[in-house]
Amino acid sequence: MENSYVHTVRKVGVNLCRFLVGAVFIASGFVKANDPWGTYYKLQDYLVALGVESLPMAYPFLAGLALAVFEFSLGLSLFFGIRRATTASLSVLFMAVMTPLTLWLAVANPISDCGCFGDAVVLTNWETFFKNVVLLAAVLVVHRGQRWLFKLVTYKVDWLIALYGIVFIIFFSLYCLRELPVFDFSPFAIGADIRKGMEVPEGEKLSVLETVYVCEKDGQQEEFTVDNYPSDSTWHFVEAKTIEKEPGYEPPIRDFSITLQEDGTEVSEEVLADGNYTFLLVAPYLQMADDSGMDLQNEVYDYCVEHGYRFLCVTASSGQAVIDWQENTGAEYPFAWMEDVTLKSMVRSHPGLVLLQRGVVLNKWSVNNFPDEFQLSAPLDELPLGQVNRKSVSRKIGEVLGWFFGPLVMFSLADLAWLGRKERRKGQRGQKDRQETENEQH
Repeated sequence: MENSYVHTVRKVGVNLCRFLVGAVFIASGFVKANDPWGTYYKLQDYLVALGVESLPMAYPFLAGLALAVFEFSLGLSLFFGIRRATTASLSVLFMAVMTPLTLWLAVANPISDCGCFGDAVVLTNWETFFKNVVLLAAVLVVHRGQRWLFKLVTYKVDWLIALYGIVFIIFFSLYCLRELPVFDFSPFAIGADIRKGMEVPEGEKLSVLETVYVCEKDGQQEEFTVDNYPSDSTWHFVEAKTIEKEPGYEPPIRDFSITLQEDGTEVSEEVLADGNYTFLLVAPYLQMADDSGMDLQNEVYDYCVEHGYRFLCVTASSGQAVIDWQENTGAEYPFAWMEDVTLKSMVRSHPGLVLLQRGVVLNKWSVNNFPDEFQLSAPLDELPLGQVNRKSVSRKIGEVLGWFFGPLVMFSLADLAWLGRKERRKGQRGQKDRQETENEQH
């Protein structure tokens, strides 16, 4: 009786560990696939910390996609009990690599957080390390007790689930890359009030930040603040940097500062308080931006001029990059400087378009779906585009689950039907062979 009880406890414990690790891997891979640009930015931070900054842009993108696919498919296989021995071994190997890596992050602290769950759940480096210690212990339990792992699906469809999981997460990531993340965990999500995101709770002291603008003249670079930004046009903007002078509470939105390129005027408060509409064309680095939507960008600007709306291209690029962009795209809209980290968080497209009113994010577009003249056929207050375009989280979850399980169920039923037909044919052939044998004997 005692041995039976111990056996049951072990079996339950092993499967609980298996479901825990599987769920974490699925969540981690899904979040990375949901936000390919965010994953790319985080991998870039890793490369900078390691002193490897000159890799082509495609490599971090492909590495991020591969990591998302690996984690999601590994977690799915572990959760459903597919290829149990192989899955358990790969899980141990994966955590054996990630745990020392996160220990280095915790000790050296080259970046603020590991980005395991993107903006959805932000963990400190030490929290990430302890999380990985727990996961490593759990996968060791799973590996040791893999004979007690029960399958949630039969052998007839387990290969199909594993294959479909890989295909699904690849196409989901490509969709989010082309459009925008289905789930926006950033502080600039549609419906967010930027001013509230900048507020500091009562009793908390805000970190003291200062934006420094690096400008160049006659081959010499100097740093300027907003107060002493040069009015002399011979100074060319190089980059903007944010310096933390005193640590303190960090609100979700820490540095929303817009400085006009033309005269160095700071217009952040004016933009956030404006009851009229404001379009922001967000392009952190113009030299890396996709110019395929330049015609639509110019059309949106012309529409804004016609209806009296503000239009700004906000960037952290140098003055020369702005000039090159204007020459390549025919842009006539005004430019403004903003800190690159804020720009990357605003919209996961390069460039992307954001519509504001009184500091509230009404809408966002990627470079692949900028509004055209047919959508901008009237003033914004008469169009759906001028209202908060927000889907509920429950609806988004339902849609994603439908995308995943709908085709999967159809494929599984088709596969089972094919297997059933194959078995029936095999049975009919066997019956025919037996009848022929009996006839020969008679």
